[in-house]
Amino acid sequence: MNPFKHALLSGQRLRGTWMMTGSDTVAEAMATVGFDFLVLDQEHVAVDTLDAIRIDRAIRSISATTTPLYRLAGNEVVLIKRALDGGAMSLMIPFINTVEEAQQAVAAAYYPPYGKRGFAAMHRASGWGGNANFVQEARDELCLILQLETPEAIASIDAIAQVDGITGFFIGPGDLSAAMGQPGNPSHPEVQLMIKRGLEACQRLGKPCGIVGGNPQLVNKYQQMGFNFVALASDMSFMLARAKEQLAAIRGEQLTIPGGEVY
Repeated sequence: MNPFKHALLSGQRLRGTWMMTGSDTVAEAMATVGFDFLVLDQEHVAVDTLDAIRIDRAIRSISATTTPLYRLAGNEVVLIKRALDGGAMSLMIPFINTVEEAQQAVAAAYYPPYGKRGFAAMHRASGWGGNANFVQEARDELCLILQLETPEAIASIDAIAQVDGITGFFIGPGDLSAAMGQPGNPSHPEVQLMIKRGLEACQRLGKPCGIVGGNPQLVNKYQQMGFNFVALASDMSFMLARAKEQLAAIRGEQLTIPGGEVY
């Protein structure tokens, strides 16, 4: 089973964080905290396929309830295939703007007749060929999240959501704010209005929707708005904030790092 997918589809509210260090040791430690998911970032972090497998193993070795959520580097057939063959069960595909791009992601992620995923029997995901039900399970348990990161994407969400095989959506506030001329400022009223518009569309369409916030206040706001899964900051921002606070303390200074708006 894919607990992340089933929890989303059952209406549970899930909380996670972003993994920006690219470290399997840090991932293993973060899996002890109690997050529902850890976003394994391969778009903005130099994490390749083997690194991702090591991080995935570290998370799963500690927790059966913390899901490694792969954020791939792009909507590319080979990247999707390698992630899935390597054992990923939950994917986020960045920068989806059109129905055609959504169809491309679905085709790469599902085996025929539902998609065009290339087949190999001997890989980690199939238990090295030992799972006779793997092809069926790969279709049923795959969680495919598409990222909407521009006003154009949000304007097209009704059409994109009609593509079979999409589990849900993720609104990227950082890229969305940049696309709207407010880089690094997701709290700008116009950006927040666009985020709200995207969320309401997902709710109307019956699709789970996620987002990330850099501080607890912003995350709490997103939770109250009704987002289904929300990430709080990142492993790197947590580490740096704590280090700065502790260094200030031994200098006799008072310092509290509230967190920024982006992760």
